[in-house]
Amino acid sequence: MLDIFGKAKNVDILWDLVQEMGRRRLVNDQTYRIALKALASSREMKRCVEFFHLMNGYGYDYNLVTLNRVVESLCGAKLVEEAKYIVVKLRDWVKPDGVTYKCLIFGFCDKGDLVEASIVWNMMVDEGGVVNVDAFNKMMDTLFKTNQFDEAMKLFQSMRAKSMDVLGGSSYGIVIKWMCKNGKLGGAHVMFQEMQQRGIEPDSETLGSLIYGFVCKARVREAYLLVDSIEKPNMNVYHGLIKGFLKLKRAKDATNVFREMIKRGCEPIMHTYIMLLQGHLGKRGRKGSDPLVNFDTIFVGGLVNAGKSLEATKYVERMLNRGQEVPRFDYNKFLHCYSNEEGVVMFEEVAKKLREVGSFDLADIFARYGEKMATRDRRRNRRVET
Repeated sequence: MLDIFGKAKNVDILWDLVQEMGRRRLVNDQTYRIALKALASSREMKRCVEFFHLMNGYGYDYNLVTLNRVVESLCGAKLVEEAKYIVVKLRDWVKPDGVTYKCLIFGFCDKGDLVEASIVWNMMVDEGGVVNVDAFNKMMDTLFKTNQFDEAMKLFQSMRAKSMDVLGGSSYGIVIKWMCKNGKLGGAHVMFQEMQQRGIEPDSETLGSLIYGFVCKARVREAYLLVDSIEKPNMNVYHGLIKGFLKLKRAKDATNVFREMIKRGCEPIMHTYIMLLQGHLGKRGRKGSDPLVNFDTIFVGGLVNAGKSLEATKYVERMLNRGQEVPRFDYNKFLHCYSNEEGVVMFEEVAKKLREVGSFDLADIFARYGEKMATRDRRRNRRVET
């Protein structure tokens, strides 16, 4: 009932109801979350704060755990400003901890408001509490994502100087990942060496990022030395190699990695196939001299067979008008649409025709997808070929 009144924005009735529930001792954490979400979304900020005082009067003491659950719920509903208002107004009764600040920082970062996230971060640091490593990682990662590389590194260096012990594998992994993405392989290698000196074991994602960085700089031998040092390379490691080779436009080498990962028992996922198809066919498809491998012919023929003649006609018109770019082909949707028994036959036929014209790499990719990922039953009963 409380949830119904909250969704209907009947604030006055909801307020009367929570008072009645308080008097009858029927309030729990769920009551707090539902009532405060409704009040916050209606911008009843004074009542949000008053709610805690009201419940305290009914014998429900001020509780940090309850406050954190409310803040997490509000931030999840993108009501992070309202959550911050409640935290600030209740400071004299409930002192926020690292979990409180973490929820607020996550909320502001997800919203893209780095100014407010920085303010909350400074509040946390000024109070002298233990810095939440998850909040630190989120702040740093968001700064990298918004192309504020220098600011992200300043944050990392400040934490490095003040609380070196807080920095773990996850923090170093984020820095290494973004350094490799930005072509700063030297800095990434320094970070990696520092991790090893401190006895921190890098995870597979960090190793994959470093391998990608080496391959992008055409330092393939060093990349393979790192791969060989890993006892059981997993998906992240192989994806690092594949993405690096595709960045260098070496699709054949990327396909060889694809074959090697299958041979070693690491089953490709949908993202693997999409990367390889984009590497071979391009992000808008490709044209070949032989009609058997002409991408446009296959695509238009597929649309016609699917009964989508209008879409096929529009596509051909755009292709005839060379002044316009053809919209990017969605490989994900393409593979998903043919993940059925009909797709099995289609992939086998396509692979056969591609081999006839010498496109063995593409043929192997399509054949493997048709064999291993076409249907749910096939995915459940996957076996690795040796």
